Amino acid sequence: MMRSLILGSTLVLGLSLAADAQEGPIRETIRRQIEAFQADDSARAFTFASPTIKGIFGTPENFGEMVKNGYPMVYRPAQVEMGELRTVAGNLWQRVHIVDQAGRAWALDYMMVETPEGWQINAVHILPAPEVGA
Repeated sequence: MMRSLILGSTLVLGLSLAADAQEGPIRETIRRQIEAFQADDSARAFTFASPTIKGIFGTPENFGEMVKNGYPMVYRPAQVEMGELRTVAGNLWQRVHIVDQAGRAWALDYMMVETPEGWQINAVHILPAPEVGA
């Protein structure tokens, strides 16, 4: 029992340390993509997308239009703050808090993958807004 508890704790600690070591490069990838969108540089923003995302959208123009229309808070944020980096089912997910131009707060999860070009964005999920109590 004690042996499995120690082994389990060691495994969790190991995964946590691996995620911590990647935190800087992962956050930099996300920041650089958002900066590219703010500069209307879809070609540069597209370089931070994973091969899977590039295959789905095909061109930087298609990708830029999708983000502009589907993720306007990412395309033109007023404020960006990095949250927690987590490992979920073997994947690294970076939480990002964004305030859009209208002052609305958003939480997004970025799924990251490591490629020969470095860390790239493989998915972005908009999280449900927290319920406000009375």
